[in-house]
Amino acid sequence: MLPVSNPTSPERLLKKSRSPDKTTTTDTDHKTSSVNRSAYVAASRSHCTWLIISLLCLQLLLFLTLRSIAFPSRRSPETFPSPAAVSSIESLFASNDEPLLTSDDKPSQTRPESNDSGRCETGRVFVYDMPKIFNEVILQECDNLNPWSSRCDALSNDGFGKEATSLTGVIPDDLVPSWFWTDQFVSEIIFHNRILNHRCRTRDPESATAFYIPFYAGLAVGQYLWSNYAAADRDRHCKMMTEWVREQPYWNRSNGWDHFLTMGRITWDFRRTKDEDWGSNCIYIPGMRNITRLLIERNSWDHFDVGVPYPTGFHPRSDSDVAKWQGFVRNRRRETLFCFAGAPRAGIRNDFRGLLLDHCKESGGACRAVDCTAGKCANGSSAILETFLGSDFCLQPRGDSFTRRSIFDCMLAGSIPVFFWRRTAYMQYQWFLPKEPGSYSVYIDRNEVKNGTSIKDVLERFSKEDVRRMRERVIDLIPNLVYAKSPNGLETYKDAFDVALDGVFRRFKEQENWYKWR
Repeated sequence: MLPVSNPTSPERLLKKSRSPDKTTTTDTDHKTSSVNRSAYVAASRSHCTWLIISLLCLQLLLFLTLRSIAFPSRRSPETFPSPAAVSSIESLFASNDEPLLTSDDKPSQTRPESNDSGRCETGRVFVYDMPKIFNEVILQECDNLNPWSSRCDALSNDGFGKEATSLTGVIPDDLVPSWFWTDQFVSEIIFHNRILNHRCRTRDPESATAFYIPFYAGLAVGQYLWSNYAAADRDRHCKMMTEWVREQPYWNRSNGWDHFLTMGRITWDFRRTKDEDWGSNCIYIPGMRNITRLLIERNSWDHFDVGVPYPTGFHPRSDSDVAKWQGFVRNRRRETLFCFAGAPRAGIRNDFRGLLLDHCKESGGACRAVDCTAGKCANGSSAILETFLGSDFCLQPRGDSFTRRSIFDCMLAGSIPVFFWRRTAYMQYQWFLPKEPGSYSVYIDRNEVKNGTSIKDVLERFSKEDVRRMRERVIDLIPNLVYAKSPNGLETYKDAFDVALDGVFRRFKEQENWYKWR
C-alpha cells in the first residue's frame, strides 16, 4: 500500500517535480517610506528606459550573430535511451518522450515524421511527455503488481512476454519466433511502444489530430484490486493523471475531446461507484468524461469506450508471417465439430460453463473439451491452441465479464466462434469485426441451450460449404486481430493497433463536425 503521507509517495514526488524554486523577501522590503518610494520610482523609470534600449540593441546583435552559426541537427529518435532504465528517484519525472527499445536492446527503427501528407491523411498523433511515474516506474515495480507472484516475465519483451518455444512441433518451425506467452492485460505497453514509432506521430502539437496519454491505467490499478486496499489507493494514479493532463494547454483547448488512452483491463475495473465496491472510479473522475478509452471490454452504452482485441500469443514480424499462418490454419485438418476450453464456476448456480462442458461430454466424440480448472490453461500451455486448431467451431460463452480472450485465440486458430451473448463480441469490437455476424460466427441464445437445445444439432446443420465460407472469413480477419511484433507494424497489412489508431483519427474528425462534449 502507498500511504499518502509517505514522503516518496507518487503524490509527493509528482508535486516535487512541478514545484519551481521560490525566493523569499524580508520584512524590510515592505517598510520603505513614501518619500523613498517616490524617489525610487522616478529613478526606476529612468533606469527602465535605458534598460529597454540596451535589450533592443542586444537582441539585434544576437540575431546577426546567430545567423552565422551552424546548429547541429535535432537529436535522432534512434539515440534516445531506453525508458526501462531508470536508475534514481530524480529520474522518475524526467522526459518520457522516447521510443522504447526493442527486446534485443537495440534502438528501434523509428519511422521519421513524414512530409507526405498522403501517408498521414487521416491525421497525426501527439504523445504527451508524461512523468515516468505513470508508466515506466509501474513496469519497474513488476514484482509487486499482484499479490501472488511477480509479473516481470509477463511484461518482458516489450509486453509480449516469454518466447513460446514449447510450441515447436505444434506450429510451423519458422513461425515459432512470432509466438509468445502474452498476458491478456498488456495492451497499454504494446500501444505505447507502437505509437512512439508510428510514422504519423508528430512532435508538433499544433499539427496533431489526436493526443495520446501514455498512462498504464490497468497495470497501475491491478496491484490494488485485492488484499483489501482502500478506495483511495485504487484511485490514486488515475487521479494524479487527470490532474496532470488538465494542466496541459492542448487539453484545455478542447476539454479533452481529442485525447485518448489505452486502459489494459475491462471497463468495469474502472467504474466503481461506491468505495466498498470493486475497482477504481477512474472513468468517473473529473476530466475523464471526454477521453476516448481503448479497452479490451467496453461498456456498450458509453460512446467514449472502444473495444480493442485482447492480445494473443501470435505477433507477426512481417506480412510473410501473416500469410504463412493463414495458409497453415486454412489447410489444417480438423477432427472435431466443436470444442470448449474453460473452467466451470462451481459457486455459481446453473453455471453456463458447466452446462457447455456437459454438452461436450454428451456429444459422442463430436466435441473436444479442455477443462481449465486449477489454472491448467494459463499462459505456457499449448493445449488450447491445439484444441482450436483441430475444431470447426469453438464455444465462446461470457467469461468473468461479458468477453474473454479465448474469442481471439479461437479465431486466430481458424476456428469459427459460437456466441451465446451478443455483448460478448457483436457489441464490443465493431471496428474489428464485420457488421454481418453470420459471416464469421454462429449465435445460439443461451436460454435456448438452457431449455434443452442441442448445440451439436445446431452446428451439424451447417453444410461443409457453409463452414468453409465462414472459416475463410475468420482467416481474412486474422491481421486485424493481432498485434505485430515489429515496432513499425507490418508492411501492407493493418494489424489491431493500426485499425484502432485509424478509428481514433476517424472519430475525432467526425466529432469536429457534430458535437464537442463539455
